Amino acid sequence: MRLHLSSRAAVACVVAVALLSTHGGTVQAREFRVADTQAEDYPTVEALRMMDRIIAEKTGGRHGLRVFHSNQLGEESETLEQTRAGAVDINRTNVALIGSFIPTVNVLAMPFLFRSIDHLQRVLDGAIGNEILSSLQSAGLIGLTFYDSGARSLYNSVRPVRNLADMKGLRIRVQQSALMMEMVKALGAEPVALPYGQVLTALSTKLLDGAENNWPSYVTTDHFRHAAYYTLTEHTMSPEVLVMSRKAWDSLTPDDQKIFLQAAQESKQFMRKKWKELEDRSRSKAESAGSFIIDGIDRKGFEAAMTGIYARAQNDPALADLIGRIRKVE
Repeated sequence: MRLHLSSRAAVACVVAVALLSTHGGTVQAREFRVADTQAEDYPTVEALRMMDRIIAEKTGGRHGLRVFHSNQLGEESETLEQTRAGAVDINRTNVALIGSFIPTVNVLAMPFLFRSIDHLQRVLDGAIGNEILSSLQSAGLIGLTFYDSGARSLYNSVRPVRNLADMKGLRIRVQQSALMMEMVKALGAEPVALPYGQVLTALSTKLLDGAENNWPSYVTTDHFRHAAYYTLTEHTMSPEVLVMSRKAWDSLTPDDQKIFLQAAQESKQFMRKKWKELEDRSRSKAESAGSFIIDGIDRKGFEAAMTGIYARAQNDPALADLIGRIRKVE
């Protein structure tokens, strides 16, 4: 009898393996590691958890996501390299970091390129957005979708900034991006490339005069308590991008790849709604705490300072073409 039961068990194992095998490979149920530097209740983290629920439901519980938030796996620059190497499966990062090794991606971070958030979303949701996501494969990444990151504006602790003269001499934190450093230099300030998690300490100890970011980041990090002058430059609207390591992607069957892509798209729409709500709450909180909101700036002067950046972009035919096509999107 024991021999008979053992034979049946063996047959069951063979059947189970066969059912999980496609295209000559064995598909294993797994939990994918996801990195996000933002806090647990941030819209991108909430969207990733929604994506986990969708994937679990559509794969019958075979696959899921384990989201590591709040820098648990390191700063964005570190987790991005880990994703390229296959040590992290999925990563939410700003496109500015990817632009350092895929130059055409820098188009999304070009200052004063997008007319509005609506204009940005039409670009990202269309052919241009899909082309940019596809281009990430050359760096060992699979582009899943874009998340909103709002408009980035300048803030500092020294004085209100209304024109280029007010920028002179300010030490402004920027992302670890050559383009962002060039932009701040062109505006007359001193750029300081610093990991996101170190900015609060640098502001509170006066090692920095200011930084540039969106409303939620300005408030959720407590930067508004140390840099009260928030100038609505809205100079860039570079989005976040959700990427997957090529190694993790190739471990999925074609059907599961479709599920991951669809789940990412659904999480994007969820994230946009949560993002707008957080923007409104964040601005209200900053204003109530006494932050000075500076509008009506010399925008033409700021835009004119970007002439050199756009002139150099013309030397890259692919980048120049993308800039022209983006400006034509209605």
